[in-house]
Amino acid sequence: MPDYMYLLESRLSPEQRAALERVQELSRSQDVNVYLTGGAIRDLISGQPIRDLDFTVEGNPVRMVRELEKGGARVTWESEKLRHYEMIFAGDADGSISAARDDVYERPGAKPEYRFAGIMEDLRRRDFSINAIAISLNTQSRGLLLDPTNGLADLERQEVRALSIHAFTNQPVRLLRILRYCARMGCRMESRTQEWFELAMERGLQENIEGADAGHEVRSLARDDNPAATLKQWEARDLLAVLHPKLQRRKPDYDRLNKLARVKGNFLAAGIRPRLQVAVTRYIFGKLKAREAAAVLRRLEFRAAEVDAIAHLLPEAQKIVKILKSRKTNSARDAYFYLASVPPEMLVFIEVEVPNPRAVSKIRNYIQKWRPMRLALPVAELDTLGVPRGPKFDKILEQIFEMQLRGKARSPEDRTKALRSLAGIKEEPKKKEEKVKVKKKPKEAEAAAPPAPEAKQGAKPPRETAPAAGTPPPGKPEAKPGRAAAAAIGARAQAKHEKSAAAHGAAQQHPRTAPAKSKARPAKKSRGR
Repeated sequence: MPDYMYLLESRLSPEQRAALERVQELSRSQDVNVYLTGGAIRDLISGQPIRDLDFTVEGNPVRMVRELEKGGARVTWESEKLRHYEMIFAGDADGSISAARDDVYERPGAKPEYRFAGIMEDLRRRDFSINAIAISLNTQSRGLLLDPTNGLADLERQEVRALSIHAFTNQPVRLLRILRYCARMGCRMESRTQEWFELAMERGLQENIEGADAGHEVRSLARDDNPAATLKQWEARDLLAVLHPKLQRRKPDYDRLNKLARVKGNFLAAGIRPRLQVAVTRYIFGKLKAREAAAVLRRLEFRAAEVDAIAHLLPEAQKIVKILKSRKTNSARDAYFYLASVPPEMLVFIEVEVPNPRAVSKIRNYIQKWRPMRLALPVAELDTLGVPRGPKFDKILEQIFEMQLRGKARSPEDRTKALRSLAGIKEEPKKKEEKVKVKKKPKEAEAAAPPAPEAKQGAKPPRETAPAAGTPPPGKPEAKPGRAAAAAIGARAQAKHEKSAAAHGAAQQHPRTAPAKSKARPAKKSRGR
């Protein structure tokens, strides 16, 4: 059981995790049972991004919704009859809260009677098995997985299976929904469900889809990462005519929808989640005439605020581009703070619809450079320096950010130096390094000893034992070729001189046998170069 909770909490964003914890707190304080159901569990197990947090409460959730509104949540759509509330939780996380119920049909295709019931009845009355899975968030059974229709097996097989033979008869809008799931998750219909789908299409049940139900599917489609894939599935089954008869021929603007998905991916990679429902809806009906598009939105029961947002999307984008091209945003600092105030979905739309080079360049700098730089401001380092939190603290951070925008104080050393300077903290004096005297070894001392002074010209060098010819004296490096030859000549002369001296000494000792004296020519002493 705890494995599912660990998997869930590790996959949620911080905002979604905060919303989950808040709902659990309220369920304990109000003594009601609450479960995480539907799309969140399906996306969790299939590895898809978790888009929504759908909570099901055994009882009336209105008190819980009002408490969440006090904490900053916003209700975007509600039905008192169904006790269903679609909302944006505090922290900008999408989701819904609804009461557990059972749908009872008097006959196939009739309007259902709603009866509020327990969680197991709620799961069994759902459309497809992959949506009939829940995880308990209650204290006594936290982490318990509920799967009464074996939806986990269908997720493993990557199949979408309807829970009733009358699934498409009771709610024809499921014809659109099952194709959306197949396109988004890369699944196929289970064989028996495929037969029921084909039979419903042959009977023309798509013509019975109500405008409000179709509008709900269009809103869900607009939140997908790749809405063009679903629209092509609808087009292949001639289901675009359900939205408007001329849409099947004129087709949605697939090129801009694909480009919108690519740009959205860049924003998601940077940690920004744009809400592109308005832009996607505009491109779905963009090739219809203005009057026809307005009629479609009325038939799909879009609210007045949604219609107004679609109509004013392009004029608002053009105003933003005009400011980005003007002198007001020439400096990086001014451009950053202006772009930070613009909704991210508007920036995505500008990059697709109004690709002005100057404006797009600033938007990309904001996403790739300036915003990461802002998020990495050295708050912890400033705390370490002992600067107390307050206006001065915030001012130093703003000054550092402005310096970094100008290309300064980006390396850790420069940043620390700038922080000390702005905080008025003097740098610590550098400690003098003590020189450690190392005792030299005898050989090193001899090598380091200064060379003996050269003998003056005419002075007699000290007499040394002549080494063998051609070998350098011990302890000295080998002589160069010129000096070696001169040394060899001197050695031979010295040997000759010593030989003659020895012979002269022998003659003096034996005068009778000594030969006649001859004037010995003294040997020339060679001088080394």
